[in-house]
Amino acid sequence: MSNTLPSIGIIGAGQIGSAFAHALARHDIPAVLSNSRGPQSLQALVQAIGPSVRAGTREEAAAQQMVLVAVNWSKLPAALAGLPDFDGRIVIDANNPIEAPLFKPVELQGRSSSEVFAGLVPGARVVKAFNHLKPALVAGDPAQRGGQRVLFLAADDTAAKQAVGTLVQALGFAGIDLGSLAGGGRLSQFPGGPLAAQELVRFA
Repeated sequence: MSNTLPSIGIIGAGQIGSAFAHALARHDIPAVLSNSRGPQSLQALVQAIGPSVRAGTREEAAAQQMVLVAVNWSKLPAALAGLPDFDGRIVIDANNPIEAPLFKPVELQGRSSSEVFAGLVPGARVVKAFNHLKPALVAGDPAQRGGQRVLFLAADDTAAKQAVGTLVQALGFAGIDLGSLAGGGRLSQFPGGPLAAQELVRFA
């Protein structure tokens, strides 16, 4: 399965980024994991995750065909600053406009968080995904409830959404299309989205 998937980079090695890396490793899907402190700081983590995931620089992760970004909201501009134009590559927005310790919602001026995020990744085809489940549920077995755990997808680019949907399926999840970044992205973002933090399971 991994031979048919794009190369994957991960910017952000916190709970969501690490959970995504664990999900990939469960299926031996190669990925490059990065953070703001450099590859050496990630050696113990990638060894614990598995051999298909390696530590790399932010630039290496951003150069992959598909890139997941999961960074504290206030740190997103610095995490993405100075990277080359994404030139039509897919960037998965796994971020939510809230962070510890205050957990105070960010004022988005009426936009969805993914619309704001898209402005930080010029040239990218943005897909909202992997943000609405607790990290342990992303990393864990998506069939543990007897069906397929649901992952929501939102994007303005149909082909990009389909590509991420293929990855979601390869990881064993059931992907559900919520529509556009403005509409669907708002449904699954936390806080405020009615689908955020909901663990849903699809039974065949």
